[in-house]
Amino acid sequence: MTLKKTLLASVIGAAMTTAVLPTVASAETTLRMAYDADPVSLDIHEQLSGGILQLSHMTHDPLVRWNKDLSFEPRLATAWEQVDDTTMRMTLRDDVEFHSGNAFSAEDVVWTVERLKRSPDFKAIFEPIESVTAVDETTVEFKTTDPYPLLLNLATYIFPMDSTFYSGTAEDGDPKDEIVKNGNSFASANLSGTGPFTVVEHQKGNRMEFERFDGYWDEQSPGNVDRIVHTPISENATRVAALLSGDVDFIAPVPPNDLDRVREDEDVQLVTMSGTRIIFFHMNQERVDAFQDPRVRQAFAYAVNQEAIADRLMKGFATPAAQFSPQGYAGHVADLELRHDLEKAQQLMADAGHGDGFEISMMAPNNRYVNDAKIAQAVAAMLARINVTVDLKTLPKAQYWGEYDDRAADMMMIGWHSDTEDSANFHEYLTACPDADTGAGQYNAGNYCNPELDKLVAEANLEVDLEKRAQMLQQVEQTLYEEAAVVPLHWQDLAWASADNVNIEPILNVMNFPYLGDLVIEEE
Repeated sequence: MTLKKTLLASVIGAAMTTAVLPTVASAETTLRMAYDADPVSLDIHEQLSGGILQLSHMTHDPLVRWNKDLSFEPRLATAWEQVDDTTMRMTLRDDVEFHSGNAFSAEDVVWTVERLKRSPDFKAIFEPIESVTAVDETTVEFKTTDPYPLLLNLATYIFPMDSTFYSGTAEDGDPKDEIVKNGNSFASANLSGTGPFTVVEHQKGNRMEFERFDGYWDEQSPGNVDRIVHTPISENATRVAALLSGDVDFIAPVPPNDLDRVREDEDVQLVTMSGTRIIFFHMNQERVDAFQDPRVRQAFAYAVNQEAIADRLMKGFATPAAQFSPQGYAGHVADLELRHDLEKAQQLMADAGHGDGFEISMMAPNNRYVNDAKIAQAVAAMLARINVTVDLKTLPKAQYWGEYDDRAADMMMIGWHSDTEDSANFHEYLTACPDADTGAGQYNAGNYCNPELDKLVAEANLEVDLEKRAQMLQQVEQTLYEEAAVVPLHWQDLAWASADNVNIEPILNVMNFPYLGDLVIEEE
């Protein structure tokens, strides 16, 4: 079947409740995989989510992408140069075609960035970019409003789209480039990228089928998968059973309760790694006067045993944390230690005049993070040992976030993954002095405020000397630790599993964007 016919079929399918496109003949090497959900759309700018970014890496290529060590790997951009503090020039590949057959050029990068800047989900993180210009067909120049050290971080989100393919008007009279949240649009049902796979079938919520793009530019890729069949399986036990029975070859995520079961099966392999999503508690200084005393906040931090939570509740599926920044982030401070010490916690409470303790309320979700409700119960029990009585309430995530926004409890749980894979993002949203006008501290449910740290982060965000910037962000982490701004618990680990002949380890990363184009399936 020609690509033109496949794209035409997808347009017709867009009008149907479930889009069914003609499939291609079975390819030589097929990967059958099951994630816990499928992407909500084929429009990679419709939603900023893990599912959409996973799809993006299958069907498109970014300008640059992350390596395992959080360094940058050239993709559609082959080189870059910081011309001045606010200008970066990128050189692009000149041998790339989109799935449609259209040639990739700098104009596609310009078009894509302009579309990202009007996407409801992406526009906030692209706000620093003032303009992007095509210097020639293989050179693009980015201008930022101020010196901005994270332009390469943003480039990992720029998956150039086929501007010619998405230009004009669809059959329904709407622009092909419109972005419609949770709706039907040309882009939500039609896709032309530069990536290793094309979409040949999409039955939303039921099945997606991909085939290898014959014109894929990366001839050095070791990948040998010709066809991928993705069946979303939301139920954990069913997903694991599908792998162990041989019905699928690759699953994600593997839930903590099934890690041992998967690990012990000789026909499958389990890969785990520490993630970058921090799970922690805020202590609301406006609701509880005692929390304004750093000794009380420190006592709470010393009272919580992160290692016990990671070992017993998370079954080793977590990396205990003493700070926001995981290893590999610019602000990570290697010598910040876990500080569980019950005697010290009790002494700090006594020194602060609260040896007899006090009562607080606590809220946590019960279906957002792995074992979130059980973790909250454990923390409440640990605080009881310093005479703190906790009134704990757990809620489904759909109800919890409204309560969180209202700061409805004295202590509140949240998990956070930095969109930019950068330390400054944590402070900007979670511990900066709350400011409704600027959006700073938007998720600071503890109302912690240190203007000096806000100033330091603002300076770091203008510092293009990355070594100097890292030192500034490490100072921020050190201060947050000393002042016990929050009670960090752990970084939530990631786990994937596959048949033993599916070599998933090289393609996995802490961002949870498997580079399936590079996947090798060995002959059994």
